[in-house]
Amino acid sequence: MHHITALLITAHSAHSASALRPQGFAHAAAGLPSCVPEHNVTSVKVACYILVAVGAFSMLMGFVGCVGAIYEIRCVLGLYFTCLVLILIAQIVAGSLIYFQKEELHNEMSKVIGEVLEGYSNNSTSTERAWSFVQKNMECCGWTDHEDWKVNQVIKNSSEVLFPCSCHNVSMTDLNPAESDPENSWLCKSKTADWPVYSTGCSKSVESWLLTNIGVVLGICVAVAFIELLGMVLSVCMCRNFQEDYSKVPKY
Repeated sequence: MHHITALLITAHSAHSASALRPQGFAHAAAGLPSCVPEHNVTSVKVACYILVAVGAFSMLMGFVGCVGAIYEIRCVLGLYFTCLVLILIAQIVAGSLIYFQKEELHNEMSKVIGEVLEGYSNNSTSTERAWSFVQKNMECCGWTDHEDWKVNQVIKNSSEVLFPCSCHNVSMTDLNPAESDPENSWLCKSKTADWPVYSTGCSKSVESWLLTNIGVVLGICVAVAFIELLGMVLSVCMCRNFQEDYSKVPKY
């Protein structure tokens, strides 16, 4: 009995730790509706809400499972088993919604980001700062390419050749020096009509990143699912052992 208890506590602890990793994704998912308030894809929005709830609920269930294992309370272990089943189902549903709606999501993101770029002004919102971060760190510009920025009101109405500083390709500085615009800190001035920016759009960079890291992502998903299944099996084993141990009065 004690070795099963130890295994179950270990599984609970691992499950709680694994719940921390999706927290970064959960926060990003929680921020998605604020980025696309009136243009979000309903099924994708539902999937994000499910993942946020699952991430928070998983951490709580890790604690509940440890309590049930340590104090050998059958009803708590039964509750933990039921919740693990629901969490696993929720993860499968959320993943399926995102996978089968990926084309619709891509098209909707193109529209939304186009509107963000058009009204972009001085990194004044969290969405704008996040987009600048993506462009700078993923070395990309715009969603499709840098031409997406041509609709921006500040750039379009300026008499000078301006471009987003977060798009600046420093390897092209020698050929086309650039300097910051004093009125708009997020914009840089180009000495020529050609922008010294990255030629790749961020949609391609994101897809490339996902393809490169798909093994890691799938590995984490499989590991989390395995821990959840292990927790279910061990909780059932402990409950059965409680019933078979007639020398001990079950605690409810």
